[in-house]
Amino acid sequence: MYQVPDQHGKLAVVTGANSGTGKEAAKRLAEAGAQVILAVRTPAKGEQARAEILAAHPGALIDVRPLDLADRSSVRSFTDGLIPDGRPLDLLLNNAGVMNVPRRTETPDGFELQLGSNYLGPFALTVRLLPLLLSAPAPRVATMSSGTANRARIDFDDLQSTRDYSPTRAYAQSKLADMLMMLHLADLAVQHHWPLLSAGAHPGYTRTNLMTSGPTLNGGRPGLLESLLYRIVPSQGPEQGAEPLLYAATSPDATNGGYYGPRWSVVGPTKAVSLPRSAQDGAVAARLWSEAQKLTGVSVADGL
Repeated sequence: MYQVPDQHGKLAVVTGANSGTGKEAAKRLAEAGAQVILAVRTPAKGEQARAEILAAHPGALIDVRPLDLADRSSVRSFTDGLIPDGRPLDLLLNNAGVMNVPRRTETPDGFELQLGSNYLGPFALTVRLLPLLLSAPAPRVATMSSGTANRARIDFDDLQSTRDYSPTRAYAQSKLADMLMMLHLADLAVQHHWPLLSAGAHPGYTRTNLMTSGPTLNGGRPGLLESLLYRIVPSQGPEQGAEPLLYAATSPDATNGGYYGPRWSVVGPTKAVSLPRSAQDGAVAARLWSEAQKLTGVSVADGL
């Protein structure tokens, strides 16, 4: 099992930290000494996760703050609550997401739900937190993607899936967008000589409520193929599934623009994995970043 290095004195934000890989990552960071902010959509669930972590580690420094990545006003409120403190932010773990929503659904801002929750929300959060990140001595942004992104492409002509919605295709596009965000942020760090490290991860086939919460939205339910895959494909628990994200966020061997996942594709200990060709196009990454700035109204230049 990956051992998180000493994190005493560091402040970390983990999104979607009330369950699954997010809660596991938050627990391991707190165990290693970090002060951890559980950024969660439902504060009551966040408080329950906090209580569970404190039961295992009574001295842990854990805060709970509301954050709905599908709502730009919530992202703004969350970041506005941190910025006045001026406390440097050492680690941002973009973990939260929604998967395979059966019918096209829009966020309060009119974005397709999976693109809004999985990409545009984390983009706005990351950019708005850059001033705090860049005030830390060696900040990191670790972004969770998915193996399904390997089969995706960015459809700039129908980014919001208004013409042709597919639950799996929209999800895969949103997670490819996360990869491209991670890579463009890594490029920006080099261009501007920032001390920031941006790295990505995927959890393999990890058993969390992500597998069921999305497909059951709006009265939906997993299809026959999905139900069979849940049973026959090798899988692992959140303890192992969180490790690629933790590695990206804390390992001294992680690299800027690095991507990490299970050794055996869907399960196993963490190793560096290759990015799909679709995630290696710098021009596409830059174009998508520019599009995200327009859609969210959030720009790097605004906060620096």
